[in-house]
This record gives sequence, C-alpha cells and structure tokens, in this order.
Amino acid sequence: MKRFTLCLALAAAATLSACGKNEPATDAPAASSPAPAPAPEATPQAAAPAPAAPAATTSTPPPATATGASAVTATGPGADTYAKSCAACHAAGVTGAPKPGDKADWGPRIAQGKETLYTHALQGYTGKKGVMPPKGGFANLSDDEVKAAVDYMVATSS
Repeated sequence: MKRFTLCLALAAAATLSACGKNEPATDAPAASSPAPAPAPEATPQAAAPAPAAPAATTSTPPPATATGASAVTATGPGADTYAKSCAACHAAGVTGAPKPGDKADWGPRIAQGKETLYTHALQGYTGKKGVMPPKGGFANLSDDEVKAAVDYMVATSS
C-alpha cells in the first residue's frame, strides 16, 4: 500500500510539473542558447550582450508574421502577450487556431468584427474549424492583454 501511494504521489507530481507554462520553455532554451553562442561572443566583445536582448525581443514576433506587418506591430503588449501565451497554438495552427498572417483563414473571422473576436478569445469558442479555450487557457491574463493579442494577430493578418 505504501508503494502504491508513493507511486501515485510521484505520478501526480510529474504530471503537475509537466503543466508548467513558462518554466520549461524558458529553462530549456536558456540552457541551450548560452552554451554555444555566448562563449565566443562574450570573450571578444563586452558590448555584445546588450544588443542580444533586443535581438531576442525582435526575433519573437517575426515568426508570427511573414512579411510587412511585423514592422507595424513588432513591439508592444499585443506582440508580447502573443509571444508568451498565444504563439504556442496560433503559430502552428493547433486545434484549428488561425495562424497570424494567414489572410484566407483570418478574413472571415475579421469580417465578424473585433467585438466577436474579443468575445471568442475571452470566453472561449467551439466552431467548425476548431476550439479556442477562454483566454487561450491562460486565466491569469487580463482582458486588456487578451484584446491586445487579438489586435496584434488581426493587424498581422489584415
């Protein structure tokens, strides 16, 4: 009985630790990136680390946009929220999520109006093309953050 309880507790702990949204994603890339790149760059130039941070910030939005729109909305709260919370599904089209920049997929959605898009993003939606969980499954996001992310995706897809 003790072994069963211990196994159950370990399984629950492993399951819960796998549900972390930001920790595994930030730990793995952070550990992978510094090993190959910073050693050569940090030795010859001391000023290289400062530009590296803005480069990482600007490199996050371009995967969401294919062309042009990144210049308009590459920074700001919408782009940040998209990169941190929305890109996991929308960049890959998971469960029918429209990919930013895909005008054919976004066009009919945009035609419904922003209020409808906001409602679906905030409250969730199940339709023919897929599922949108409320706030993308990130209950800690404010309504304004979700709306800014919607605005960002609409701007990159218009």
